[in-house]
Amino acid sequence: MRYISTRGGIQPIPFKDAVMMGLATDGGLLLPESYPQVSRDDLAAWRNLSYPQLAFQVISRFVDDIPAEDLRGIIERSYATFDHPEVTPLVHKDGVWILELFHGVTLAFKDVALQFLGNIFEYILAERNERLNIVGATSGDTGSAAIHGVRGKKGINIFILHPQGKTSPVQALQMTTVTDANVHNIAIHGTFDDCQDMVKALFNDLEFKEKYSLGAVNSINWARVLAQVVYYVYAWLRVTEKGERPVSFSVPTGNFGDIFAGYVAKRMGLPIDKLLLATNENNILTRFINDGDYSLTRVVSTVSPSMDIQVASNFERYLFHLYHEDPARVRAAFAELREKGRINFSAAEMEQVRQEFCSASVDQARTLETIGSFQQETGYLLDPHTAVGVRAAQELLPPAMARVCLATAHPAKFGEAVEQATGAPAPVPPAIVALAGMPTRCEVMDADLEQVRAFVVANIALGGSTINS
Repeated sequence: MRYISTRGGIQPIPFKDAVMMGLATDGGLLLPESYPQVSRDDLAAWRNLSYPQLAFQVISRFVDDIPAEDLRGIIERSYATFDHPEVTPLVHKDGVWILELFHGVTLAFKDVALQFLGNIFEYILAERNERLNIVGATSGDTGSAAIHGVRGKKGINIFILHPQGKTSPVQALQMTTVTDANVHNIAIHGTFDDCQDMVKALFNDLEFKEKYSLGAVNSINWARVLAQVVYYVYAWLRVTEKGERPVSFSVPTGNFGDIFAGYVAKRMGLPIDKLLLATNENNILTRFINDGDYSLTRVVSTVSPSMDIQVASNFERYLFHLYHEDPARVRAAFAELREKGRINFSAAEMEQVRQEFCSASVDQARTLETIGSFQQETGYLLDPHTAVGVRAAQELLPPAMARVCLATAHPAKFGEAVEQATGAPAPVPPAIVALAGMPTRCEVMDADLEQVRAFVVANIALGGSTINS
């Protein structure tokens, strides 16, 4: 299995090199040259596998340069950290299936991929006797999951940028209370897109990237997407146990990474009927799917902050396929976005998009109403991101099909929104209670690329920061 860039500027590379490269050296995103196919017989054989066993069956089809037993060990270590034996269990409530992706160390779906990626990094670095400096941007959950995926791991430093005051308090504490010497948090006066732009600029400076061995841990990294493909297969197998019926997935997303993993599962042959992309007021992806309007507007702060994004970095991977694997067309599209703030699409392209996706935008008022009404009717408490996906599924997907809604975070991570919606605080698990009063470490900066660059260089050289009490 070899990996290529969406912008066509690299020779095909093996999986381990793709993991270490993160963002392709030509500025594109990495994808497999082709997708391995899953047959009905494969799915039947996988039905009774545990989550780690299934993960090996899916992931190993994309990885041919890690011995099978080593890969099994990496996967088993990654999911041993989860607090539920099924890793991503399903709960059936009010005609929808809730796929609980929040049983990892930071109570968010990003743990599913980032525990795996942290272990993959450590394995490759030990094998090659190399070091890695991870630089990433987060709108909330990616940062804490990435930090917990690599904290204390040999050969790795991590620098995570987040928008100051625009994550939930719990998300911020889950990042800044990790004071391991290899962990560096940077709070930026700006938006997530400002953070993402600076990270991309550092990676696009190829001399800087090579000199300081930069690596990507956010969904730019193909291994992140690959790990997320597994839970689509797992959920499909569980909801079809008593006989096949159409299965659709409702995915709350701002960055297109999670739903792209579903698209990959579908490309592999998993019988997914519809992929429903659910957004909040930051609805560039909904406008794209419903109206063909991929144009940039300002970011709006909402009660679902992990979706407060305008520039969806994983969208490029989908465009590569929409444009029939033509990297020149991809390059032209992003040049158009830089110059005009929008990308235009043909009628034929939009027809193809709507065969693969549907979409709905759920505003803050409806999000809060859904949290309250769903708890009243079922006793089940949704976090605001999951509520966006549930509301979209209720509105767009027929109840005759199995409607799987991805629950991306534990409701306690967004306690203020939950209390606003229900009138009562969310039950707080011990992992969150323990954060109160812990020492923190974080640098606050303007959205200044050179200031960020200097901080990264200084801490690679010096390896340490002071701890704030």
